[in-house]
Order: sequence, then structure tokens, then C-alpha cells
Amino acid sequence: MPWLGLAEEWRGWLPPAHAPQRSPVPAGLLGWFHDGSADLHARFRATAPEEQVWTWSADHSVGFWQRMQAIEAAVHRWDAENAVGAVRPLDAALAADAIGQTFEVLAPMRRTVWKAPPGHGERFVFQRTDGPGRWVVRFDGDAVLLGTPDGHYDIQISGTASDLTLFLWQRPVTGKLDIQGDTSLLSRYFVLVPPL
Repeated sequence: MPWLGLAEEWRGWLPPAHAPQRSPVPAGLLGWFHDGSADLHARFRATAPEEQVWTWSADHSVGFWQRMQAIEAAVHRWDAENAVGAVRPLDAALAADAIGQTFEVLAPMRRTVWKAPPGHGERFVFQRTDGPGRWVVRFDGDAVLLGTPDGHYDIQISGTASDLTLFLWQRPVTGKLDIQGDTSLLSRYFVLVPPL
């Protein structure tokens, strides 16, 4: 059974069902990753962002994948740095985009895939402290509704764009989040938006 075109000797090491792996990275696997990322980079550079392609989102453009892959790479770069104790914050502009992308794309998808319980009007505000950005999110039934700031919320979570993104992706924050309101909703968020 081929998995992503892996050589036979890597198949038992890499698939997500076998994570986390604590053994050394197999010889040649880093080259395989490098070749794949170089190919993806070349394809992105050669294709217009508006070109229509398959995605699992309502946005069927190459731009969707460019955005998604940039965010994924940033978060997983942070994971690798965290594993060796040398973390740096995510790029602030990319992290701010990742927050918006979470509510526009990931949260609705995750709620559907994992059949999350209906929302009861819970209203979250995510306030960026290192630049402009305020995201008001309400969970109403099956919907994830983005609103405009009006001062009303059940919980407000404030931090840098990097730390807000890390929280939303269930990573330890690098700095500190300031929480105002109903702190029980911190864990409720991940019931409403189950992790993958």
C-alpha cells in the first residue's frame, strides 16, 4: 500500500497513525521532503492564485492552498523549534492571517467533520495586542459567525498574533494571554471547534 509515494523502508515510520516517532529520521527522508517542498514551491510560482483547483474548502483556488500551506509551514516550523527548545514567535502578519483563516475556513470544517455540538450563542473575542486585529466569533447552532466589534462578549482572549494563533492551533503560547470574562469558555472553544 503506497502512502504518498514513500519508499518501502519509510512506510512504517512516517504515517500519522504511527506518530510520534522517537527513532532517528530514516536516511533519505529529509531529501524526499525537500524535493516535495521544492516541487510545491515551483508549482505555486508557476500558477496564478485565482486558478481553480480542487480544495476541501468553499474557496477552490490555488490561492487557498498558498495561504493554507504558508500557515501550516509556519506552525510546523514552530513545532520543530519547540521540540528542540528554540522557539521563535510566528511572523506577526502571517499569524494574523492564520487567525482569520481559522474562523473563515478551519473552524466550520472542523465542526462539520467532528460533528461538534451546537453552539448556544457563545461569543468569543480574540484581540491582537501587537498590531491591528480583533475577531468576534459567535457559535450559534451549527454556524460559526464572524461579527463586528461592539464591546459585547462572553470571553475576550488577548495576546500577540503569534500567541493567539498558537492557542487556536492548541500549542503552548510563547508569551501570555490575557483573559477577560468567562474563563470556562477556554476549554469550551475546543469542544465547539474540535482539534483534528
